[in-house]
Amino acid sequence: MKTDVILIGAGIMSATLGTLLKELAPDWNITVLEKLSKAGEESSNAWNNAGTGHAALCELNYTSEKPDGSVDITKAVNVNEQFQVSMQFWSYLVNNNLIGKPQEFIRPLPHISMVQGDKNVDFLKRRFKALTSNPLFEGMEFSEDSKTLEEWMPLIMQERTSSEPIAATKIDSGTDLNFGALTTKLFDQLHNKNVDIQYNHSVENLKQISDGSWELKVKNDSGQVERRTAKFVFIGGGGGSIHLLQKSGIPEGKRIGGFPVSGMFMVCNNPFVTEKHHAKVYGKAKVGAPPMSVPHLDTRYINNKKALLFGPFAGFSPKFLKTGSMFDLITSVKPDNVLTMLAAGAKEMPLTKYLIQQVMSSKEQRMNELREFIPNAKSEDWDLVVAGQRVQVIKDTEEGGKGTLQFGTEVVTAEDGSIAALLGASPGASTAVHVMLDVLNRCFPEQIKEWEPKIKEIVPSYGLSLMENPDLLKDIHASTEQTLELREREPEKVLS
Repeated sequence: MKTDVILIGAGIMSATLGTLLKELAPDWNITVLEKLSKAGEESSNAWNNAGTGHAALCELNYTSEKPDGSVDITKAVNVNEQFQVSMQFWSYLVNNNLIGKPQEFIRPLPHISMVQGDKNVDFLKRRFKALTSNPLFEGMEFSEDSKTLEEWMPLIMQERTSSEPIAATKIDSGTDLNFGALTTKLFDQLHNKNVDIQYNHSVENLKQISDGSWELKVKNDSGQVERRTAKFVFIGGGGGSIHLLQKSGIPEGKRIGGFPVSGMFMVCNNPFVTEKHHAKVYGKAKVGAPPMSVPHLDTRYINNKKALLFGPFAGFSPKFLKTGSMFDLITSVKPDNVLTMLAAGAKEMPLTKYLIQQVMSSKEQRMNELREFIPNAKSEDWDLVVAGQRVQVIKDTEEGGKGTLQFGTEVVTAEDGSIAALLGASPGASTAVHVMLDVLNRCFPEQIKEWEPKIKEIVPSYGLSLMENPDLLKDIHASTEQTLELREREPEKVLS
């Protein structure tokens, strides 16, 4: 079975790449192979990620303090610019009737950063000053006033007896995203455009053949083995991507390993409590804790129901996917990456210690962490939910040396552009469009010039810095807000 493009994995990344390719090269034949029974069930599922439109509005780990005391906002600016690209893409799809009902996957929701203690309050003040000098963060407010903070986050300020200083920044242009719902919408429109989507199809192996295309060995839903070939393959299988990248044999995939971390959230089962909170509130990670452990108290809308989640708490499983195998970690160790993996093990003892502590935590210990956000939180109002499985990339880097743990999103492409793999985690889904445009640039250098006018129609800011074009930024903010129905509504009552 021959095709032009094969996308492995039916998550937000493949959905985004498939949609872009169908707009840019409508005649190309595309096949999607997904081992589960429907789209968006692993990392893209609403319960398996934070559901935050990552634009660095509230995530303190995107701004770091320099030795001279100034705050470096470079990463925050990059993440925000990348999120604006996603917003333009989604607006294009809504305006062209390719997807409908944006409120089913995106909603306006204030993003708040909250800190406690003199040192942290001082940092937040400096961070606020640095960010608000940039047009991307226009509208952000800072306050140490308890009455203002009570208005912004009543549940957090209620019955707070600590004399420790507390401060927050708030910006109303934040969003809550249901990436599972968005993924489903994107695959529905791909199906309508005759994309061949095969569920319950697991890719067992792949190899490059003499004409430069790729042959895939695929096990179908009845257990039979099929052979499929494509000129271009994208591996977007979440944690499962590492094994397939290794099987591809491309040199760019050598000396790369992965370390799995599972996430858990406390979810509120008391609608009376849920109704008192309407924001995403991000705190500061504890000293020595990894970036993915930043605590946050989030209003979420999942299947059109309002929910309240707190976390994440880290767990450990050797699986690379929630639906993966207990042997995933051990089978990912190969002769070419064993030294890299061992170096990471030696380097990351604090992370190992942190994970052990997290795994051993009792419900009451987790509740005590929650009480730093909600002082009067009651154990009976909260249940523990196991969220997604993420694989952090381990590789050798110039800055970090051998066995460096990477916390971002990585794209690995072959020199000839015939195959690309997506690895890593946050900010992931929020920046999917930017990442997939990068894949197109790397893998289709001959076509990209020809595609550029269409890309600019889809993403008007393509090739430009919004930070350096404040008028364009204003126009894009206004149009995406209108198209995606992002004017703040009254907080909704919980649906039964």
